[in-house]
Parts: sequence; structure tokens; C-alpha cells
Amino acid sequence: MEECDQEILEKVVESKKNEYKPTDTVLEMGKNGKKRTLLPESDDVCKRSRTDVKEKSVRKSETTKQHIQIVEDEIVALQLTSSLQADEPRQTRRLTDFSLHDTDRVPQPLEMLEFGDIFIGGVILPSDSDGKDKQNGVRCDSFGRVENWSISGFEDGFPLIWISTELADYNCLKPATIYKKIYDYFFDKAWASVAVYKKLSKSSGGNPDTSLDELLAAVARSVSRSKSFSGGAAIRKFVISHGEFIYKQLAGLDETAKIHETSFAEMPVLVALGDEPSKRDKGMQMDGKPSKITLRIGGVSEVAESKALACDQLVDDDRRYAKLLQDEEDMKSMQRSRKNSSSASASNKFYIKIDEEEIANYYPLPAYYMSSPEEADEIVMYPRDEDEDDIEIEIDQLPRMMLHNWALYNSDTKFISLELLPMTPCADIDVTIFGSGVLTEDDKTWIDINDSESSTQGSQRQDPNAMIIFLSQIKEWMIEFGGELISISIRTDMAWYRLGRPSKHYAPWYEPVLKTAKVAIGIIKLLVEEPRISRLPFAAVIKRLSALQKNNKAYISSDLKAVESYMVVHGQIILQMFAEYPTKIIKECPFIVALKSKMEDRRHTKWAIKKKTIVQEGKNLNPCADKKHVVSKKKAMQATTTLLINRIWGDFYSNYSPEVPLQEIGVENGEEEIEEENEIEEEDEIEEDDIEKSVDVRKSHNPQKKVRGSSGKMDIRWDGEIIGQTSVGEPLYRQALVGGETVTVGGAVKLEVDDLDEIPAIYFVEYMFESADQCKMLHGKLLQRGSKTVLGNASNERELFLTHECITVQLKDIKGTAIFEMRSRPWGHQHRKETATADKLDRKRAEEIKAKGLPTEFFCKSLYSPERGGFFSLPRNDIGRGSGFCSSCKLREDEEEMSKVKLNVTKTGFCFKGIEYSAEDYVYVKPGSITTDGSQTGIGNFKSGRNIGLSAFVVCQLLEIIVPKESRKADSGSFKVKVRRFYRPEDISPDKAYTSDIQELYFSQDTYVLPPGALKGKCEVRKKMDMPLSREYPISDNIFFCEHFYDSSNGSLKQVPANIKMDFSTIKNDILLRKKKGKGVESETDSRIAKPSEMRLATLDIFAGCGGLSHGLEQAGVSATKWAIEYEEPAGQAFRQNHPESTVFVDNCNVILRAIMEKCGDEDECISTTEAAELAAKLDENQKSTLPLPGQVDFINGGPPCQGFSGMNRFNDSPWSKVQCEMILAFLSFVDYFRPKYFLLENVRTFVTHNKGQTFRLTLASLLEMGYQVRFGILEAGAYGVSQSRKRAFIWAAAPEEILPEWPEPMHVFRVPKLKISLSKGLHYAAVRSTQKGAPFRSITVRDTIGDLPPVGNGETTENRKYGADPVSSFQKVIRGNTISLTDHICKGMNELNLIRCKNIPKRPGADWRDLPDKKVILSNGKTEEMIPWCLPNTAKRHNQWKGLFGRLDWQGNFPTSITDPQPMGKVGMCFHPNQDRILTVRECARSQGFGDSYEFAGSIIHKHRQIGNAVPPSLAFALGRKLKEAVDLKRSPQHQPY
Repeated sequence: MEECDQEILEKVVESKKNEYKPTDTVLEMGKNGKKRTLLPESDDVCKRSRTDVKEKSVRKSETTKQHIQIVEDEIVALQLTSSLQADEPRQTRRLTDFSLHDTDRVPQPLEMLEFGDIFIGGVILPSDSDGKDKQNGVRCDSFGRVENWSISGFEDGFPLIWISTELADYNCLKPATIYKKIYDYFFDKAWASVAVYKKLSKSSGGNPDTSLDELLAAVARSVSRSKSFSGGAAIRKFVISHGEFIYKQLAGLDETAKIHETSFAEMPVLVALGDEPSKRDKGMQMDGKPSKITLRIGGVSEVAESKALACDQLVDDDRRYAKLLQDEEDMKSMQRSRKNSSSASASNKFYIKIDEEEIANYYPLPAYYMSSPEEADEIVMYPRDEDEDDIEIEIDQLPRMMLHNWALYNSDTKFISLELLPMTPCADIDVTIFGSGVLTEDDKTWIDINDSESSTQGSQRQDPNAMIIFLSQIKEWMIEFGGELISISIRTDMAWYRLGRPSKHYAPWYEPVLKTAKVAIGIIKLLVEEPRISRLPFAAVIKRLSALQKNNKAYISSDLKAVESYMVVHGQIILQMFAEYPTKIIKECPFIVALKSKMEDRRHTKWAIKKKTIVQEGKNLNPCADKKHVVSKKKAMQATTTLLINRIWGDFYSNYSPEVPLQEIGVENGEEEIEEENEIEEEDEIEEDDIEKSVDVRKSHNPQKKVRGSSGKMDIRWDGEIIGQTSVGEPLYRQALVGGETVTVGGAVKLEVDDLDEIPAIYFVEYMFESADQCKMLHGKLLQRGSKTVLGNASNERELFLTHECITVQLKDIKGTAIFEMRSRPWGHQHRKETATADKLDRKRAEEIKAKGLPTEFFCKSLYSPERGGFFSLPRNDIGRGSGFCSSCKLREDEEEMSKVKLNVTKTGFCFKGIEYSAEDYVYVKPGSITTDGSQTGIGNFKSGRNIGLSAFVVCQLLEIIVPKESRKADSGSFKVKVRRFYRPEDISPDKAYTSDIQELYFSQDTYVLPPGALKGKCEVRKKMDMPLSREYPISDNIFFCEHFYDSSNGSLKQVPANIKMDFSTIKNDILLRKKKGKGVESETDSRIAKPSEMRLATLDIFAGCGGLSHGLEQAGVSATKWAIEYEEPAGQAFRQNHPESTVFVDNCNVILRAIMEKCGDEDECISTTEAAELAAKLDENQKSTLPLPGQVDFINGGPPCQGFSGMNRFNDSPWSKVQCEMILAFLSFVDYFRPKYFLLENVRTFVTHNKGQTFRLTLASLLEMGYQVRFGILEAGAYGVSQSRKRAFIWAAAPEEILPEWPEPMHVFRVPKLKISLSKGLHYAAVRSTQKGAPFRSITVRDTIGDLPPVGNGETTENRKYGADPVSSFQKVIRGNTISLTDHICKGMNELNLIRCKNIPKRPGADWRDLPDKKVILSNGKTEEMIPWCLPNTAKRHNQWKGLFGRLDWQGNFPTSITDPQPMGKVGMCFHPNQDRILTVRECARSQGFGDSYEFAGSIIHKHRQIGNAVPPSLAFALGRKLKEAVDLKRSPQHQPY
């Protein structure tokens, strides 16, 4: 060793000391042998601490949100935070939001106390505070001087850091943000000290006689909770580097240790750990001689030698000070490493792929995994709403669990080896591995390599509470080892799982992995014992392995070639284990270098290593997912498609490169995904504007864009005669010559606008005129490029869309003309081939033009209206006439006019937002404008009560318009309106609301004067006998009745007195009025009146389920479902039972489409699999004869399953081959082939954001290519008359000559924000308004829905029973209809333990598992079990407290989203009846969806729940059907004009 350069070392240390400017101190040894600093009595800090507290004032904070008191002196803070208990011998407090600093306020680590004064700043809390409520604390920005610090909590296993001043001891809770990194590093050292204590202390179950290697491995396992370390190797390195610190902490405990305890100071393993840092500093050369070691501090290199330890006290201080500074550098380095590292072996950029054929010889013959019906989806343990967006998360932040009795398999459930999967995150992995096993809490159990049964027996754990789960795709795995123990873990996107013993069937597939791990450990031991590692090459290691005895764990074979082959074939495991070893000499030994080289020579495929972040998706593609509960015959058949659909989707995905992630393509427009509201987890009370910081599209125009003017001179003149005049007399022209180009009305021009896009904007020429100042002008409408619409990258680059965005510019600013065509194609199934041929020729011509570099020829077929959320037929009669009239300008003027408040001449009425109000009208008033007590009801803080506190509109009668005499203007601020309030039953009490008609009102004498803006629309109030005879549900008419008087002064309710004459609304329909006979009238909008089938749309329902969508549409009187296709037999049977007139095909829709196209002789245009063709040919003649044909189908609807493109789990598949299995392609192909008048797609809310919105965009593009008008939106079923939160995305399509249906107006209040769809450039569209702040009717409650049903017990199986009571609520009366016998009031049975838990859940709103008593229960078989499921409290923090699991519904709340399998530990755990100890019945779930009691379901109870959970609520379908009927009727009306 070289001699210490003492002079340089002293200079470096002295320079660092001067930076901290310590004051003169006296060093004194503390209790634990630490030095502490004592300031002289004259120090100002001590003087301040002795100042009389009475002379000091406490100043209040005027800026802190929690109004924390701020004081200057510590003694004042101590007095203000003292408890009422007796005086303590020494005061103790808690400290939060703290930092430690020197006299210059520079943050310093605790250990720097030995070299300078350290002071404290933070919030001082009482000793009994939990640290959460800072209001009880007092902030002191700088106090103390720290006298000492210490660590406690060794016995408890969690370190507590104490800081002492002269006046008190402080327990450190949470550091300030600026101090967190410094404190966390110290806390990690404290945690390591506690971990070592636990492993060595006999009182804590430790073993003081353990070896250092075993100690380090054990500590690495226990400290794995820290996010500071990337793996076991990093933990071991950290513990070794701070061995001296750990030794001192434990040695200091000897004073209080029990007599029989071994002294820590003399414990060999601890002494060895304490000496390890100095050994590592000295280093060891391969020949065993000491080596040079360089210490770098602030860029200066210093050489230390062992003689320095024997220097005087100053040198010792300098050495320890230098160590602290080095710690600071290590801390920064560790944080940088943690931030930048992407794997355990960060230096490697690639991972060598294992060849399956090579390892096959080491594994048994193929075998398959047999799934169990008890297996639960892994995602149940980490639940997310089906509508929730994918979540990005750091791999190290994933929860850690354990698997027992496990097995791994591929997509075909064939057993597969872990070796095929990388041991680090890699990109473009083409191997798919799943798993199943018994899930338990991670008990840190490692495998003893000497245990011969570790891989040959299944798990013996029989914990009845343990859950059997099937995993999502496994993405990586790792091996940790230390001493004679190893641990193997696997990772999905949801969690890490430590592997216990495998199942007995899978054990032979696990044995080669364990065997290779044992070999790797044997080689490492061999190299560690070798004094000259560099002289032990690869061949020597192979030779030594072949010489091992057969009973050795690392024995492979005595044949050298066999050993070498084994090493290379299984080399990736060995390489990764060596990479984890802490000693660099071992990591980079010649053996490893040679092994890696040999592996690269044999294998050429590599995976790129990627960063340690993942995206959690809400879909589990494990093959067991389709087998769970319901036996399904579904399999991934490639979709049968038409040529058009195959071209659109195929072209996109064929051009998609795996190197360019879809998410990058999806955001080319600059669009953002909408933040999805989670229906299943707790929702906080938030305002709509807080949901999304985005721009809503509200009006049909945007501010006129600024045009970049032309700086040069250009020859501009009119070409032709004047053709007319504008409204102000300016001459109009049809054609002009601009710079040699001809500009024509009806043509297109290019303009450069002040936009971020450098591509010129294209405008349609509406008309041209010459202004009064003789400027030649042009008025045009923007022709939006498809990429700038919601279509994004799915658009045709040549297609433009007309918009309502107008502009008026001078002809001199035109940058040129564009070749442009307003395209029109004949539409209908009979023209499909003709149109396809024309489009093919057009595409070919466009390619030739592009190849020649000629200008692009654009075309336009549709009008894009983002404010209406869709694409519409061109208003050909209103555009390009050159008349000086612009329909878009007129639309803008009308909107501006409607937004104004206009008082009529007689001052007896006014117009606002297009609604005319007059005296005596009945109106809606915003609920916030009128309250009974001046305040609004609070909102429940639990999920089931999400609608509690929301109010419907207040119904009032407009009595008078009050106009101030001095006011001459008729604006919104110039007059008020006087209204009389009508009360609703819910204004009286919840019981009154339950027992009363939802359309009933109570007359009152209460009047209010309000601004006109408080009015939200008009309604009708009639006599009860004038109400419609038949009740529609959901309610779509704004009609009420009144026959009682409510006195708000005393709360009395009585018949309306005879002296009160009410001005009821009159029936406006003369035909209905003539039919009135005193018993009521037919509904003005009654859709349920039987109509001939030929008057309805002949409908084909695909993916029909049990028929919820068809049922609602038929009830609306618009459709007749003549055909339905459903894959599941029980669901198909249910459809037949409820729609006996329909022809139901229980088959794969791909097969049916193939059969239809074959029947029509169009098999050449059909792209399908051989399997689909063969199955189509096997259909019997009766089935073929009933197949629908083009021309027979008017309306196609359905909800195709969305399986997820990015993980279809096909080996080595391209993106397009995966997409071909998507049922959306087959669904759209039906539409393309049949070309019905109308089309409706229903899907989950995330359909619009799935795959970064690509599925949604391609669907729209496909429909537009067919020639359809299209609109899109998201609706909440709860706003349409059901007591359930269920958000669904819809896409309407209508033929060019038809009218697109509008969205139905939501009629019930429901806590849901605006449900928005991302368009482009930050714009969003919401189909309907949110009803959080009011709607015509209150929300439907759980009690409204099921309060009349008779009680049943757990596991009830009686199919038919009597009601036992009459219906009470309006909903119950409608939902029962004429049904006499109650069916399907049956429920799933719970096991004994869950039934006991259910009985212990309190019968009150919001109660769930958190209300269970923490005790054990004895089952009938004598076993003792925990009342609270073990996994819930242990994982609650990362899962929103598991709110709702084992939860009860609230009578006044609503149901959560209906799912296919209600269970207390399921995705929606709130499934217990409000006051009965059982799960909800099938009929109760059906009612929550809006199914009438007469509706039948088929199959087992599981089948029935599945049918209900997958259905579209009929009431929502009814509301959509009503709007479709309006569109159909309007088309037939003489007033119809194309939009």
C-alpha cells in the first residue's frame, strides 16, 4: 500500500470544513460512544432558549393553509405543544416537515453533527400526535442546536430516529421535501441496522452464529421493501459499505442488553461486517496482495493507507469526515443509478433469446394445464374500472405476493419453461407465458438448495382463505441467492410473485431452472475459493464441473461436451446470477466473458432491454379467463371481413412498424386521452370543470383565423359579369383570375393562416364580391383535413371535410388553388360493387399522380361538425351558390341571438336560449336557486350513496315578469321573474318519495323572485286524470300532475283547497283531446302502441346476448328484431324466450357472414379462414334459408367485444395478424355488406380510448368510407331511469339520405361529470349535459328498485314464488307490469365463512369489510379462521382501502356497475342486500339494469348473472330508440330538409 498523502487529505477536509463554518465547540462523548457538540454558554442560541417565555409573542401564520402557529423559540413551541399529563422528567415531542441545517441554513446530514453545529427547522407536534394533523403543531424555523441523535425501534423491527436538543427529545416523522433525499439515505442506514439486529438478536428469533454471507442474504430479503435499491445486489453492497455504522449502532445496545444475550460488540459476524468497509477500501488483487484504492472527493484524488487508522484524533476525525463526504457522493450516485438504470445489469443493452429447441431435450414431453373453476382473475386483487385508462407504473413499486402449488403455461395451456422468458424487462417479447397458483402473502420464504423436495412436491399450504388465481402475462423473472438459499420470483404487470413449491404436475418443468441455479451457485463458490480467478478460464471451470460427484448439487455430467453444452444452453440464467453478485471480479471473470461469447455465437436473436416502467392494462388475456365459471366455446377465429374493411384496417396495421409504438401514432394530432372516471372505486366530490382541463366544443364556429397576407404584387381581376349582390349591395362574381389561376365559386383555395401547422389551409369558395372600398374579397368555409378531425391518422390524406368555420379574405392573400371535387357516390347495397370499383380506380389514379409529383386531387363527401360530435351529409342546397348567403354565418348569428335574453314588447314573456317563456307557464328552475333552508344537502361520502344530496329541477309556475321602470334595456340584468314553487315528494321525506308517483307535485303558496337565467326549460302540470294512460319507462315527457297542497310553514299536506284555482296545462294534441273520456289520455309520445312489423325497421342484432338492446329498441316502437346472432347457447336461448318472433343463430358471427356471402354468390369478396368456410358449409338448409340478405335489413345493432390489440398472445405475430381476430372487423363487415339504413354500435366507455383511440378512429373511418353519416357519444345509464352507474359509448350511423338520430336528453339526476370524447388539439365533445346539477326527475334509488321484493336466504334456489306485497314505487309498478309470479329471485350461495362475515357487516349505508370485528371465528368443521380476510388489510393502502368489498347497498343510494359474477371479493364487492344477509339475487340485478320482471333468463344462476351483466340496460336502449324513431318520422315529414 502506498503511504498516505497526508498534506493533500488535510487540505481537502479543511476546505470542506470551512464551507460549513462551525463555531468553537467542546467535544463530549455521548451514550453510544458518539461525539456531541456543546456550545459555550455565551452562544446566542442558548441565550434565546433561556429567555423568559412570557416576554415572547407568538405570531400567527397568514399564509399557511392549515394556519399553523409560528414561533421563534423552541421553549415557546414546547409550552404550546405540551400535554395535560403530569410533567415528564424530560420533554418529548414529535417532529414533521423538518430539516437539519448548519448556521448558513445549508441542509446537512445528521452525522455532520460531529463536525459542526446542526440546527433544526420544522413543525413540532405533541408527543401523542399521529403527525397527520399539523394544526396541533407549532412551526419553528430554526431552533436547538442538536446535542445528540439516536436510533430506537430495534425490537419492533422499524427504526425510529430521535434528535435531542438541550430542552427536549424529538421523534422524527416526515422530513421536508427539500430534505427528503438526505434523510432517506440516513433512514436506509437505520433500517439496515434494524434488519441486522433482527437477524442476530436471539430475543427476535435471530441467529448470532450465522455467517456473514448468510446475514447479507437475509438482510437483503428483509430490506427489499425500500425503493432505494434496484435489487438484492444493491442492498448487499449498501449494507457492506455501511458495516461500520451498523456495528456502532448495535454495539451501543450492549449497555441495555440482557445478561444472557451475546454481546454485539464481540459477535464475530458483526465484527466482520464492521471491518468489511475497510477491507473493501483496501481491495484485494487477484494474487492476494493489497492494491491501490482511490478516494475521489470534489474532483480531488486522495490515497489512504491503513496507517491512517493509527494517527492522532485529528486524522481520525478527518477520515470519518471524508467518509461522510463520500457518503454524500454515494447517495447522489445511488439516486442517479436508481433513476437511470433499466435492469440489474444496466450495462447490457440486449438480452440473448433462449432457443426453445435447444432446451427441449432437458424438459419432459408436452403436457397441459387443467384449470379449476375456483380460479379468480389476478386483476380481482388489483381492481380497476372497466372504463379506466391504462396506468403507467414503476416496476419496483409493484406489490409483492407469493404463489404456491403453481404452474406456468402458454396461450394453449401447454406447460412452458421460465427459461424462454427474459430475466429483465425487454421490448418486443414474442413469448407469452401465463400462470396459476395459490396466492398468499409474501412470507419471505426462500428455497434451500439442499432440500431435495423443493421442486418435486406441490405446496402443502391448505389455507382456506388463500385464493387460487390465474395470472396475466408474465413479463420477466429473477433469481436471488445468498448462502445456501435461493428465491425465484416472476412479474406480471400487476405484481411480483415469489414462487413457493410448484404443483406436482409442473415440477418437472421447474427442476431444470433450479438445477441451473444450483450450478451457478456452485461455480461462484468455486471461483470465490480460487486465489487466482484470472487464471481459471472457461475450459478449466467446465473440467472441474465434470469432475464433480453425482451427489453434488452442481453435478451435470462427466462428459466435458455435455457439460459445456448445458452451460451454453442454460447460460442466460448463469449470466444473470453472476450479474447480481456484488464483487466485480466475479462478475467480469474470464469464465463469464467466454460464456457470453459462446452464447452469442450460437444464438443471433436478441431482445432490447427497456426501462423499468410498465403499463397496467385492465384486461387479463390468460386462457383461463374464458374458462372461468362459464364454459365457453369461444376461440380466437380470424374475423370474416369484406374487402373494404380488410383494406382499411389491413393497410393501417401493415404500415404500422413495431419500432413505432401505437401510442406515438395515436397522438399525432396532439390529442390527449380523457381521464376516465372509475365507476368501481370511491369517487370524490368534484366539479365538472375539474374533471378535465380541456376545451369543450360548444358552438358551431370558431374565432376567425388570421391570414398571412401576401407581400408581393399579383394580377387580380374578375372573370365574368356580376351575378348578383350581397345583402348590403356589394356586387357578386362567380369567377376571378388571381396570379394566372382561376378561382371559382364552388372551388377551393389555399391560405396560409397563423397556425402551428405549416401546411396551407384549404377553404371552399362560398362566394366572391367586391367591397365598398373596391377590394376583391372571398368568403369561404374551411375544408378540414382528416388528420385534423377526430379521425386523426386513420383518415384518408386526400379527403377533406366541410366545416362551419368561415373566413373572409382578400383575393390577393390566396396562395393558390386546390384541385377539389365535391364527391357523390350512389349509395346502397345494390351499388356496393360499383362504388368499390370506382374507388379502386380513384386510388390507383391518386398513386400515379403522387408518383409523378403532381398536385394532390382532394375530394369532400361529408360535413364535419365537432360541436355536434359527428360527420353529416353535405348541405348541397346551401353551399357554393355564390349568392352572398352563408349558412354557417346564419347558424352563428342564430346561436348568438339565442344566447341573448329578449323581453317581448308587452313585457309578459321573454325568450332565452331558444325557449319562449310566458306568464302562467310551468318552468324548471335550477335546484341551487331555491332551497328550503338556504343550504343544499350534503353528498354521501361512500360509493353506494353517490347520488345522495343531488336534487332534480324545481318545478315552478311563472307568475310575473318584473321589469324596473327605469330600465329600458331588455337584457338579462334588467328584469326578474316571479315564480310559485311546486314541491316534490322527495322534498317532504325519503319515505314520501318512495311511496309517491315520481311525476307528482304539490301546490304551494311559496313564491320567489329570480333572475331569468335560473330557468332551465319548460314543462307541463296537469290534472291527474289528464295524464297519459300508459306509463313509459324511462320517462321521456316533461309532464307532471298535482292534486295536493303543501304548507311549508308547518309541513302539512292536504287536498288543494276549493278556493285555489290552478291553471293546469292544456293538452295541445287535438286528436288526443277528442279521445279524452275522463280516464286519462293516450301518451303524446307513446311508443309502445302496437305497430305493423312492416312499419318498423327490420333489424339484425349481432352479439345479441340475452336481448337487452333489442328489447329497448322494440319497446320504443322503431325496430323489429327479425334476426339475432349470439355465440353463447344460454344467452341465445334467453333471446329466443323473450323474442319468439326472431330467428336466432347461436353460432360464430364469422361463420354466419361467410354463409350469407356464399348464399349471395359473393364468396370471392369474402376474406375468411378455412375453418369459417367449412363451418358455414355445414349449416343445414333450414338455417341457410333463414339467413338475412342484403336489402332485407334496415338496421344493424350490437356490441362487439373489444379484446385489446396490443396483447393478443400469438407467438411471433405482427400487429395486423393480431387485429384480424377482433370482432369489430366482422361487425363492420356486416354493415359494409348489408348497407342498412341505420347502424348502432354499443361498447364500454373505454372503446373510444382503447389502443390510444385507434380502434375508435378506424371504426369511424370505415363507416365514412362506406358513405355513412356518423356521430359518437358516451351516455350514463343512470341518467335514463335505472339505479345503476353504467357508462357506455355509442356510435350512430345513418345512410346519406337519412337523418342521424339526436342523443336522448338525460331525465334523471345522477352524479357523473360530462362524459367527453377527445377530438383533436385538446378539444373534447360531450354528447349530453351532466345531470349533477339538475334534471327533470330525481335519481332512482335501490329502494325504488327492489324494495318490494320478498326476503330470501343465502343460496336461495326457488325459481318461482309469489311477490307477497304490492308494488310501492313508480319504478316497481312499471317494472312489474302485468307479471303475477316472481321468477329468478335466486341468489348465489356463500360458504360458511363468508356468510358469517356477511352477518357481521352492519346494516347501514356504506358498511363493508372495514366494519368487520377483528377476531377469529370457529367454523362447523372445527377450524378457526380470521373474520377479516388476510389479504385486505395487508394490501388496503395501495387499493383505496378496498372500499366496497363485502359491502352493503344503501336503500337511498344506487347500485354499482352490474357485473357478470357478483361476489363479495369480486371486482364490484358491494353486492350485499341492504338488510338481508345474502348476495343480490338474479332478479334484483336484472331490475338494476331495467329489465322488467317478465323478462326471462336461461341457464344456470351463473349464466343468468352473466347475461344481465353483459346486457345493455333496456331503458337506455329505449331512450336511444325514441330518438331513432324521431329521426325516421322526421324523414317522412314534409318539413324535412337535408342538413
